[in-house]
Amino acid sequence: MGSIAQLKCIYTNACSMGNKQEELEAVVQQENYDIVTITETWWDDTHNWSAALDGYKLFRRDRPGRRGGGVALYVRECFDCLELNDGVYG
Repeated sequence: MGSIAQLKCIYTNACSMGNKQEELEAVVQQENYDIVTITETWWDDTHNWSAALDGYKLFRRDRPGRRGGGVALYVRECFDCLELNDGVYG
């Protein structure tokens, strides 16, 4: 039987990423994760400058006009992926 490729993933519920971004970036780079999933980001348009993570594509869904919520999915750039959007905001 041949070897099976495995993805290294991490999931976290951030409850406001504002003060945790640097810590998360360090852990992601140190542990070399392929996929990073974050819920409860609480991001809005003011976070565009800080949302990028070197070496990763970012897919995110904020909750415009609402407090709380939001998700972010970082996928290592070496993986082919695309965003599917049904046009519905929950």
